[in-house]
Amino acid sequence: MNILLLGSGGREHALAWKLTQSPLCDTLWAAPGNPGIAEHATCIALDPSDHAAVIAFCEEKSIGLIVIGPEAPLVDGLADSLRAGGFSVFGPSKAAAQLEGSKGFTKDLCARANIPTGGYVRVADEADAMAALEKFGAPVVIKTDGLAAGKGVTVAMTMAEAQDAVRDIFAGRFGNAGAEAVIEEFLEGEEASFFALTDGSTIVPFASAQDHKRMGDGDTGPNTGGMGAYSPAPVLTPELAGEAMTRIIAPTVKTLADEGMPYSGVLFLGLMLTREGPKLIEYNCRFGDPECQVML
Repeated sequence: MNILLLGSGGREHALAWKLTQSPLCDTLWAAPGNPGIAEHATCIALDPSDHAAVIAFCEEKSIGLIVIGPEAPLVDGLADSLRAGGFSVFGPSKAAAQLEGSKGFTKDLCARANIPTGGYVRVADEADAMAALEKFGAPVVIKTDGLAAGKGVTVAMTMAEAQDAVRDIFAGRFGNAGAEAVIEEFLEGEEASFFALTDGSTIVPFASAQDHKRMGDGDTGPNTGGMGAYSPAPVLTPELAGEAMTRIIAPTVKTLADEGMPYSGVLFLGLMLTREGPKLIEYNCRFGDPECQVML
């Protein structure tokens, strides 16, 4: 089959490298790709926000599968438009991609489905956020509700740092992503990533990984979107992975299906391994970058 891969990062380079190893792959196209991806695929200029243009290209090139790498096109509903056009897509619908597109959506789902996660409050303005900080104290976690390219999370160790993070969000530093925020309990433990594949009912565990989050040596400094990774994550034992499947992934997939938004694609769990067991930090609706590179 002919395959279209959307994206231009290290994650997509890893996906292109692996997709072309499949005997099912005839021609791989990448939009927009990058020079590394060009070693494996034919790169083309195609704007994923222009759904009609993507559909027209897929029709012209008889594309049998579209693999959507980044989160933004998924949250924008590109998978829905392509499926409506009769194409097979790896990636969730717009409704299901809210798992990454809205931190508050995911926290509310956890509350409905009794999924272990940190305590939280959703806030829509600076005054409510500051009041929530008083309730939680420090350390505390402050997150933009929407997509902020992995940069909208502050793990504040002092109240002053937390208040600065709140002011940044509601001063517009993160644009629309910071129209709302989530104030969240600080969880202690080791952080790990776990990935599973699902078609909306069947779930298959994929792999684990850990990335390097804090900017400075010795886990100090600001939080980042991840700077290098390794896989598997030794800290995520088979027992803990099984607990994550049973208590977090399975009820998430079931709840989304029951509520009319079945999830199809890869589920990326950010987990904190606490004394009480694995707790969900966040969901991503795509392979991670850099995790994808080491897992594939």
